[in-house]
Amino acid sequence: MENTKQIPESRRCESAKYKYKKSSHVEIFKVLQSLRWDEMFCDFKLETDDGKIICGHKVILASASPYFHAMFKNCEEKNQYLVIMKQLDSTALQLLVNFIYSGEITVTENNLQLQEVKEACCHFLQTQMCPKNCIAINALADLHSCTKLLRSSELYILQHFSDMVEGDEFLSLSSEQMVKLIACDELKVPSEEKVFESVIRWIKYDLDSRKGILPQLMEHVRLPLTSKDYILKKIVEEPLVNNCLKSKDYVIEALHFHLLKSNELVSFLTIPHHNRKKPRQPGSQKVILAVGGSRHGGNLDSTEWYDPKINQWQPGPQMIASRFSGGLAVVKDNFVIYMGGVNLGSVHQSVYLLDLSSESPYWKSTVDMLIKRRHLGVGVINNYLYAVGGSDGNSCLSSAEVFDCRTQEWRMISSMATRRSSAGIGVLHNLLFVVGGVDGLSKLRLNSVECYHPSLDKWTPVSKMRVRRSALGVGVLDDVVYAVGGTNGFKVHKSVEAYSLSTGVWTSIPDMHLCRQFPGVAVLDGLLYVVGGDDGTSTFDSVEFYNPKTKTWTMVTTSCNDARTAAGVVAIDRPRNFKTC
Repeated sequence: MENTKQIPESRRCESAKYKYKKSSHVEIFKVLQSLRWDEMFCDFKLETDDGKIICGHKVILASASPYFHAMFKNCEEKNQYLVIMKQLDSTALQLLVNFIYSGEITVTENNLQLQEVKEACCHFLQTQMCPKNCIAINALADLHSCTKLLRSSELYILQHFSDMVEGDEFLSLSSEQMVKLIACDELKVPSEEKVFESVIRWIKYDLDSRKGILPQLMEHVRLPLTSKDYILKKIVEEPLVNNCLKSKDYVIEALHFHLLKSNELVSFLTIPHHNRKKPRQPGSQKVILAVGGSRHGGNLDSTEWYDPKINQWQPGPQMIASRFSGGLAVVKDNFVIYMGGVNLGSVHQSVYLLDLSSESPYWKSTVDMLIKRRHLGVGVINNYLYAVGGSDGNSCLSSAEVFDCRTQEWRMISSMATRRSSAGIGVLHNLLFVVGGVDGLSKLRLNSVECYHPSLDKWTPVSKMRVRRSALGVGVLDDVVYAVGGTNGFKVHKSVEAYSLSTGVWTSIPDMHLCRQFPGVAVLDGLLYVVGGDDGTSTFDSVEFYNPKTKTWTMVTTSCNDARTAAGVVAIDRPRNFKTC
């Protein structure tokens, strides 16, 4: 589901059905409606563009509608007896005023054919939305194809889940609706215990017909995120779970996770096909993380992240030690892994891990690579982590290795045809593209490209780039591999070229604003971001992005906190524990 701003909860909240009727003060409403029909004690009239007149009482409309409240309190109409309602259909206005007085609104095929009526009704129902009626309003919007109201009600249900499940309307959800709701990553809940309890309540409401759906629902309850104590005292003791073999499997899986919790990478990846260990992220969005690098000859141990929604860079967790020219990748959404690089003049094979799902993320050491590498390329395919080429401090490398996150082991794979350091890597259709670089013998900058097929453990040549590039950045966006900047050994490029499997050739696209070598590249929200780098003289803190739809580059108005070159840059889901300043 798309991210949208939070919908404010209305103070008015009663049960809603397709014919929406208030149950309270029915007789008073009847009297008020009668007074209006007889034009008794009326203190204003509404007139529409077509000349229709509707009488009423200001206090009644103001108490029921924020729109009328604002009109009669703050606007120039507050002292007018006759108020002209422009650009509003009289039928729609009559429906809404009748609803305020009677508590009823009947939406028919005839009046919904009028777009003004439809929009007015949808807007009014949205202002009345609350946890007790949001499901009924959602059903009404779906029935009559009210797209905006449908999306708003869906988002409201996700954002107010904890309150919504306490009402009776929740119990009327179909099994399909229930599965979709529980599976949603954007569900806003104080804890996963609330999700489990809502599932049990929904099942027990109609036990005979619903108990068969329990395994499908339990598949989407993120039991590993509940406490071990809660699992043993509440979940294990629940008869519905005890009598369902598949549900018991999920309980065992969660307990297994808690046993392995001391090794976060293993425990996370023992849950292969689902996000049961991943915290829900209501309103989740992507941010850019920049790690390490070099600035004016000094190595950095700082990290920072950029949130495009607020156009701001903020500090992230400090590294264990300063590093530059290493490789950076994300595994299973939550794990950022930094490999190799240079510190204090030495090339390393060490690997650092940052668990973004933890309450207080910090870097820790994990399994070393088999070979020391700097200026290496890294890529992830099906949760296998590849480290390719680079330099060991003495020579350029053609070797490559892969890390199996489940076994926690590195192993060598076939070597490339060419030694490459400072190459770029992109993953497209589960193939690993290694682009450009510099060889170790002649120091010649390369325009050649190789492609690795994991299933065959084989490298094959790909069409050459138009320009020789090492120290380039590579990103993949919309099935296109982009080679960004770099150097040919004599000058630093601002040029960029793109490769697609459909054409099988590299084509030039518009130049960046700045010449950049060793830039970081990340893809975010359909844009190709280029972070930092240097031009051979100065290290940059600037950022620019390419929009493939408009074929234009735009400079970001906010610079990084640190100028960085040869830094690791990736896009990640914005963790809840990354606070906004």
